[in-house]
Amino acid sequence: MPLTWAFKRSDPEWALARKSGWSRADLMWERLMEAGCEAFAAGQTGRAGRLFFAADALARGRFSKADLRRAAPLAARALLRQARGKDAGALIAEAQRIWQGAPDAVAAMEIKPRIRSSLFHLRMEARHRGQYQDNLRLRLGRIAEETAETLARLGNGHAPHRHFARWRGEKPSVFDGTRKVLSAALLIPDAGPR
Repeated sequence: MPLTWAFKRSDPEWALARKSGWSRADLMWERLMEAGCEAFAAGQTGRAGRLFFAADALARGRFSKADLRRAAPLAARALLRQARGKDAGALIAEAQRIWQGAPDAVAAMEIKPRIRSSLFHLRMEARHRGQYQDNLRLRLGRIAEETAETLARLGNGHAPHRHFARWRGEKPSVFDGTRKVLSAALLIPDAGPR
């Protein structure tokens, strides 16, 4: 199995991300968080902890202080600490502080055109681009609210929403601001390890 943070020139996802303006850090963070959530769900808490810590360090070093992706590894590390019976109050508080900027991030996110299943849908989006963007912002705003609820309830050791399982179905194929916001909202483990 290749390293989570390794990139080959032949990696099609990396080539597409790079052409879309993403940095190595953007895709590396996403891959670290995905691998950490998978390890957490499989009960590999040591591996999950290392991956979440690496994602947290990467986010602190490469992303702006307002970037929502800085909150996800904090929430993941908090869930891990709680699973081990330790206090996670400081991690939760920091994640909540960062997540307060979610409405501004959703409003400002870059939305690139999507691939459509038919010429009809492609034309509809071209004619009503503003409405498509407004609908997507509304939808991602609701997901961001669910993440805020989860962060608020983490102090009680309870995450009311499924995040990582939802990421698997919601993960956009487009490398833009929506993918960054959605990854920040959904790359959080769903529940304690098995």
